[in-house]
Amino acid sequence: MKKYISLVVLSMFLLSCKTEMDQAMKSADKDFILKVANEKFAKKKWADALALYDRLPNLVAGTDDAPNVVFNSAYANYYDKNYRLAANQFKNFAISFPQDPRKEEAAYLSALCYYEGSLQYNLDQSNTESAITELQSFINDYPDSERSKNINQLIDELTYKLEFKAFENAKQYFKMGEYKAASVAFENVLEDFPATKLRPKIYDISLKSKYELAINSVYDLKKERLDAAAAYAKRISAELPNSEYSKTADDLYIKLEAEKVKFAKLQEEVEKRKAEYEVKIKNAEAKENEKKELAQEKNQLQLEKTAEKTRRDSAKINTPEPQATFKFKR
Repeated sequence: MKKYISLVVLSMFLLSCKTEMDQAMKSADKDFILKVANEKFAKKKWADALALYDRLPNLVAGTDDAPNVVFNSAYANYYDKNYRLAANQFKNFAISFPQDPRKEEAAYLSALCYYEGSLQYNLDQSNTESAITELQSFINDYPDSERSKNINQLIDELTYKLEFKAFENAKQYFKMGEYKAASVAFENVLEDFPATKLRPKIYDISLKSKYELAINSVYDLKKERLDAAAAYAKRISAELPNSEYSKTADDLYIKLEAEKVKFAKLQEEVEKRKAEYEVKIKNAEAKENEKKELAQEKNQLQLEKTAEKTRRDSAKINTPEPQATFKFKR
């Protein structure tokens, strides 16, 4: 019997709640809607509270209730994990009500919403970049605030996420065997994040990229790339002494130096063959030039003979025959 009564009471309570929510959604009474919205907010029924707060801005505009509606609505979205919307609402609150004592809290929560909305490193990081900007703005605006104490930690966390994404993108080039692209990408990471904690790993994979690029390089670029990779290996050994990375660098340096010796011998052989080939070419050219000169001389003689013959024939034609002589009998 008691169980039955309890179920009836609970049903009546739920029905009354539903009826009150329905009434508030249909009502034009500002005070009633605000009362029910605040009750839903207090009970952490964020969806219901937001549905009612959304009906109030025009009704409470210019009244003392306006700041509370905006502030509570922002908090409800924050708790309901609608971070982007909550961030905008908190920021609007701080701008719209500059004299409100909750302005600093709203500015902090706006930045925190951007932080909460930051996605995993392998996804789009536009929210992360916005979060860093907003958090830094809060420090600039409230440098002495108690809330600023953990801001730098949050910024470091977000910055590391950006670093790690850039690092993983560069490492992907290495995995695909695109060693030149990997090397350039790792250099960009170091340039964009000079204080990165990933520097040792970047050095390690970047050196391996330079090593593979040098060992498998085309002839004309090989010496330059071998020298660059060897110098990079020495740099790592100097900056990260007595580490696993310096050991790898030392091992690759030895291999690079051995490859430089082999390549130097190859260069000598190539230069020798090149010189021999050039001599052959010159000899062949000399013979060819000699043939051309002989041919030119022969042709010149022939031209001269032809010219002489032409001259003689012309002279014969132009010289008149002797006139006839008449003899008289005596």
